[in-house]
Amino acid sequence: MKTLLSSDLMEIPDDITIKLNAKVIEVEGPRGKLIRNFKHLNLDFQLTKNEEGKRILKIDSWFGKRKNTAAIRTAISHVENLITGVTKGYRYKMRMVYAHFPINASITNSNHGIEIRNFLGEKKVRKVDMLDGVTILRSEKVKDELVLDGNDIELVSRSAALINQKCHVKNKDIRKFLDGIYVSEKGRVEEEA
Repeated sequence: MKTLLSSDLMEIPDDITIKLNAKVIEVEGPRGKLIRNFKHLNLDFQLTKNEEGKRILKIDSWFGKRKNTAAIRTAISHVENLITGVTKGYRYKMRMVYAHFPINASITNSNHGIEIRNFLGEKKVRKVDMLDGVTILRSEKVKDELVLDGNDIELVSRSAALINQKCHVKNKDIRKFLDGIYVSEKGRVEEEA
C-alpha cells in the first residue's frame, strides 16, 4: 500500500553549516567538511526553520511504499553521522591477536598506511593504505593496539575492514588459529581528548 506523504525532521546544531543542492548534502563543522550524495533515493530534502527558529532538515516521501518510507530514517541517520563526523570525529581501535608469532606492524606513508609483518611467521609483507582522510597510529598506552581516526564513519570502518581482511588465516582451522587484527572498540575522537 502506498502512503500519501511520509516525512521526518531533524534539528541541525548551531555550529554546523549545511548546504543542500539537488539531493547532495554538504556538512561543514569544526573538524572539516563532508559531502554525501542522496540522488539514488526517491526523497525530497528541504532546509527550513521551525517555530522556535531552529534550523531543521525535512525529508519527505510522496506516494512511497514501505521501502521508500524506510529510506527516510536511513537518510536522517546518514546526515547525523556526517554531523557527528565534523564535530566529534570517529575513532576505531584494533587489537593484534596472536598465539605464537608476534605480529609486527609499522606505520608508513606519514600515518596513512600500515605494513604487517610476521603474521603466522610468514615472510610476506602485507601493505594496507588507508582511505582518504583516515589516519592510523599505534596506541602509546596499550600494547598491540592500532587507532584509526577520521571524520567519515564509512571510510574509517572500511579502512579497519581492509586491515582485518589482510590478516585472514588460510588453509588452517580458524577455530584454533585465531591470529589476526580485530576491531576492539568503536567511538569518537573528542570523548578522549
